[in-house]
Amino acid sequence: MLTRLRAFLGAVLLLVTPLAAAQLSIEITGAGAPRMPIAIAPFPGEAALGSGITSIVRADLERSGLFRGLEVPPLSPAPTEASTVNYAEWRSRLADALVLGSVAARPDGRYEVRFRLYDVVKQASLGGIAYTLSKEQVRASAHRIADFVYEKLTGEKGVFSTRIAYVVKRGSRFELQIADADGAGEEAALVSFEPIISPAWSPDGRKLAYVSFENKKPVVYVHSLVDGKRNVIANFRGSNSAPAWSPDGRRLAVTLSREGGSQIFLLNADGSGLRRLTSSAAIDTEPRFSGDGQWIYFTSDRGGSPQIYRMPAAGGEPQRVTFEGSYNVTPRLSPDGKTLAYITLNEGKFQVALLDLSNRQVQIITDSDRDESPSFAPNGRMILLATVIDGRGVLSAVSSDGRVKQRLSVTAGDVREPAWGPFTE
Repeated sequence: MLTRLRAFLGAVLLLVTPLAAAQLSIEITGAGAPRMPIAIAPFPGEAALGSGITSIVRADLERSGLFRGLEVPPLSPAPTEASTVNYAEWRSRLADALVLGSVAARPDGRYEVRFRLYDVVKQASLGGIAYTLSKEQVRASAHRIADFVYEKLTGEKGVFSTRIAYVVKRGSRFELQIADADGAGEEAALVSFEPIISPAWSPDGRKLAYVSFENKKPVVYVHSLVDGKRNVIANFRGSNSAPAWSPDGRRLAVTLSREGGSQIFLLNADGSGLRRLTSSAAIDTEPRFSGDGQWIYFTSDRGGSPQIYRMPAAGGEPQRVTFEGSYNVTPRLSPDGKTLAYITLNEGKFQVALLDLSNRQVQIITDSDRDESPSFAPNGRMILLATVIDGRGVLSAVSSDGRVKQRLSVTAGDVREPAWGPFTE
């Protein structure tokens, strides 16, 4: 039986509003290749914000595995984005890059944060931005600063302003949590005494599709994160599971057993226009669209063991994709469509594998033994996944080259079913 078809029982819905929860804590367990040393000087005036905006920026950049934050002692006078930069001094501090900024109170009770990024090696300014914010917007603004720095220094978009979804089980209660990419600012979108599985972000990041067992059977919902409203889109006879959005957000692929066995169907985002895509005596499940919308990848045991296949999104003859190993499930395509992440059974361990779709090379990138639900960051650099450590579900993140590893956990909670949200700007 495929992992996504594992049995769950029962259902009583509690609420669909935010509530307090323990924040994810992040432990970097592997730093990877040499990292760029960056100095982020404390912004004069940031103490008025109540939390250190520069410490959040530094933590974001370090968590990427590409940067090493340097300790910056108190300087007098404290430098700001308007200061003349002594590049020789910062090179003596071993900095390759430098962030200077300031925080100033405004008459309307808000604050203005200004910052500028410098390439110390090339002795050049790389630009800067000013943000107006309230104290409640400190973390969001810090993430935006980190995204700016990351993109200027790597040439790729940062993902610090994106969000993640995951399910936490606390005793008999299940919580569908939404949080910032660093685990902060978590809110419960749904709480139930029955299982919640398979959260999937809409392409615009404004909705989540998921499966809830609150009606004593698996039912697929689409949940608006803007107003909290949700709609049933698949509640047919039998099982309704594994929702996946099309890139344009207009359709979803789902797995239904309404006609016997588990097969893949396509329907509109409002639940209309149901159409069957696969017809086999096997279990066909876990559909996932390619980024260009041309293909649907899915898991099937039609060849005798669970393997990954793909077919045209409009339907057609499936083609087998994975050939190494006897158990390969849960396909997830990288944003650029060049790499396929999935769960493979490797020497008795369920681990995340990456398949290069051009040269067919396979790489195992995790060293845990009970992995599930891999999910690419929208820039393709990191993969979020669930695993089991000491009998408890935790989230992990691993870079797409396998070098950087992190562990994310919630106190007194069993964490599963992660999904990394899209870029929203």
